[in-house]
Amino acid sequence: MINEKIRNIAIIAHVDHGKTSLVNELLKQGQVFRDNQQVEDRVMDSNALERERGITILSKNCSCQYKGVKINIIDTPGHADFGGEVERVLKMVDGVLLVVDAFEGPMPQTRFVLEKALALQLKVIVVINKIDRQDARISEVIDEVLELFLELDANEEQLNSPFIFASARAGIASAVKDVKGSDMTPLFEKILEYIPAPEGDESGPCQMLVSSAEHNDYVGKLAVGKISRGTLKVGANVTLCNYHDDKKVKSKIVSLYVFEGLKKVPVESATVGEIVCVAGLEGVQIGDTICDSETVEPIEFVKIAEPSVEMTFMVNDSPFAGKEGKFVTSRHLRDRLYKEAVKDLSLRVSDGQTAEQFKVCGRGEMHLSILIENMRRDGYEFQVSMPKVLIKEKNGVKCEPVDRLYLDVPEDCTGVVMQKMGIRKGELVQMTPHGNRMKMEFTIPSRGLFGFKSELLTDTRGEGVINSIFYEYQPWKGEIKRKEYGSLIAHETGDAIVYGLYNAQERGDLFIGPGTPVYAGMVVGQNPKGDDIVVNVCKRKHLSNCRASGSDDALRLTPPRKMSLEDAIEFLGDDEILEVTPKSFRIRKIILDHNLRMRERGKILRGEI
Repeated sequence: MINEKIRNIAIIAHVDHGKTSLVNELLKQGQVFRDNQQVEDRVMDSNALERERGITILSKNCSCQYKGVKINIIDTPGHADFGGEVERVLKMVDGVLLVVDAFEGPMPQTRFVLEKALALQLKVIVVINKIDRQDARISEVIDEVLELFLELDANEEQLNSPFIFASARAGIASAVKDVKGSDMTPLFEKILEYIPAPEGDESGPCQMLVSSAEHNDYVGKLAVGKISRGTLKVGANVTLCNYHDDKKVKSKIVSLYVFEGLKKVPVESATVGEIVCVAGLEGVQIGDTICDSETVEPIEFVKIAEPSVEMTFMVNDSPFAGKEGKFVTSRHLRDRLYKEAVKDLSLRVSDGQTAEQFKVCGRGEMHLSILIENMRRDGYEFQVSMPKVLIKEKNGVKCEPVDRLYLDVPEDCTGVVMQKMGIRKGELVQMTPHGNRMKMEFTIPSRGLFGFKSELLTDTRGEGVINSIFYEYQPWKGEIKRKEYGSLIAHETGDAIVYGLYNAQERGDLFIGPGTPVYAGMVVGQNPKGDDIVVNVCKRKHLSNCRASGSDDALRLTPPRKMSLEDAIEFLGDDEILEVTPKSFRIRKIILDHNLRMRERGKILRGEI
């Protein structure tokens, strides 16, 4: 049976090429909102963090109507660190809209998501977006997209994928390059014409692969997927099984939802081709198959790419522990991290060396920093270590993850970038001039990218563009000097004073201002000369008849450098950890006492450790 009343599509693209804006317009013109309804920009980026950063982190489901056909749409992330989200949701759809910026053309993540879609034999509609940009180069971008198809060994049918030319912001699309559209009708028509309707045996025993999971405070865990056979009904007894193990768990469907617009609508039953949410299944995990109890047949699930970066999450034991957070114990930390691992298959969580430590592995620094930020906003207080890459052994050889790095920098910055790449063991693959800018491609150890983004922005006066994606594991490249700078470390516990800060700022860049509470061993600034220096930012001026504390006001302080979460993680050295609370980030030394720290350092230098 072919369900002609449904089309299932995913929108895939590199970060910031306009996926979420395109979904906005499809929803607006697909009868989801009233004509006079005020709709906020990027309505699908519902998470506060997504709206702040302007990126999609979690895939989202929604639907719209066109000519009596329901179009289920999945908006996917564009950043490489969230590629796991893209990989699994593609199992739910029959076709994809590949969105490409009319100026930038195909970028690293474009290659990644397209490769996954072609491997699953999905139909592709290429949407050249932002055609109204002044610097749009539509003809060249078409050629670049076709070159990418060829590089990815696309078959003849895939090479003949249709192109649509759109401006998501203006709400227009056209099937002809030089003809300006008036609305999204050409795109809707192409979806109905080119994307196949889902098929399956409607009368057979039910079968559904769980491609993603959500949590609801009222009904508990929700399993999301596409029904590939039969009909799911509320109250039906089913069995959960998994292709990769012997799992067989009997369960019952308590509630069933379909996506209508941006909402989940309860239904009594749903049939082949529909994307649904199922509630009431205890122990359900992404990759499980929901089957009729009489016919237990698991569906093979796509293997998610392995994580490549590891951090240790610890209970906060600093002198300020427990003052700012709501959830501070190891039990709180454990429960949250293991819940996240169930929801996000790209995340690996395991117990650490002590009961208060947990090893967390992810796809990259951003992947883990988003987790840290979400936990912080939810009231958690904890500490994290410096990120480290995961090492594998292949045929007795120590191997490390290597990324493909894509840089777009001003031409006069090429020399300094090449120098930095040499220090970080980067190898140039190709270099292409674009006007007064240079596009460069490198292979580089993943650990060589730690802390590089902020360096690049400094070296290119804020004009450098950086993108990276995991490439492969290669033999260990040798030592890389990670930090060319040292830390300014607080000498004692107290509040930072203008007089103390004024003297400390001569040594380097400060991270704090007057009145900031500090403790001994806390990092309060950066020393550009490379060594750690202990400074007393709490030091007061000795008062006498001739010198009054009021004269401190005449001391001029340089504004402190405000550290974002990513900046703080990039800054960390081997002997430092980051204290994270709902209100603050504090970089600190693992050993707070200065004398003990010096003794430990001496042992390392003497080779005793």
